[in-house]
Amino acid sequence: MQVTLYRDGDRKTGGATLTGYVALIRAVNVGGTGKLPMTVLAQMCEAVGFEKVKTYIASGNVVFQSGAAEDQVRSAMEEQLQTYAGKSVGVFVRTAAEIADTLARNPFVGAPGNRVMTLFVDGPLPADPLDSVTGIRDEQVRLGKRELFVLYPDGMANSRLRIPSEKHGTARNMNTVTKLATMAAAVA
Repeated sequence: MQVTLYRDGDRKTGGATLTGYVALIRAVNVGGTGKLPMTVLAQMCEAVGFEKVKTYIASGNVVFQSGAAEDQVRSAMEEQLQTYAGKSVGVFVRTAAEIADTLARNPFVGAPGNRVMTLFVDGPLPADPLDSVTGIRDEQVRLGKRELFVLYPDGMANSRLRIPSEKHGTARNMNTVTKLATMAAAVA
């Protein structure tokens, strides 16, 4: 059954504005847990009426258009994923403009993209980005609008850094954020 989400019903009369979105699925295809083929993720998005659906790498990144508001998009995806996985799966939704803005606000612009992580969070961020952080060595953490930026100068492999917001967010390296911003701009 297809459920199409439209903002205020405008699309039915041809007057809706479609928004480009990026959805980031938490804990997908990482370390052998939460297996979700990207073809299945794309089908889920199409099943709820999203348009121009494109996935990027096998870690739960999908770009699409929808006439629905962000909370409706998130709910529709969470329902699809709950049915598929049999458990709650975190979904973080940003508009194409928000992803472009996140990229533009990268405080570590001179660092290699694979050494800078963006931790996307939908809840409140700490006033101090280092609040309750443990294991910090030479890593740097900066506060964003709806995200934290983390620089791992020596890479993540040997880092002991633990950020409490990780429990309620999902991270992507800046190379991925750059690609998603480009993809989202193309569908916006």
